[in-house]
Amino acid sequence: MTTSDIRIVREYPHPPAKVWRALTEPRLMRRWMIAAQPEGFSPAVGTRFKFVGKRQLGWSGVIDCEVLEAREPSLLRYSWVADGGAVTQVAYRLEPTASGTRFTFEHTGFTGIGGFVLAKLVMTPIRKKMFGVRVPAVLADDDET
Repeated sequence: MTTSDIRIVREYPHPPAKVWRALTEPRLMRRWMIAAQPEGFSPAVGTRFKFVGKRQLGWSGVIDCEVLEAREPSLLRYSWVADGGAVTQVAYRLEPTASGTRFTFEHTGFTGIGGFVLAKLVMTPIRKKMFGVRVPAVLADDDET
């Protein structure tokens, strides 16, 4: 990991299979994602998909991705390319614990000062809200997961 990488660890009081569903079923992903929504996502290696959000100054609103690794319910890893820029990688790791699941989110591969600013000042606060507030809300709703 570099100083520009994002790493967030959360403990959820739910079994890994339930957390996996919340993180990988598009109807549930739409409830916790903030800046963009999945289009064409499936947790299967080789799946090409997009996250589509509102166009903003400096961003087309589209992130192109490809699933690189998927081992239900423990690992999802995919590439992430915004506006033809550098390829970065996202990983979701789930580990069973005595009280539920330890979830580790990593987004790696940011380079230069621009990558540092994007990762630390723009993306990290959004990810902390997603994984600290919004995912727990989805998990708490037993009817949905």
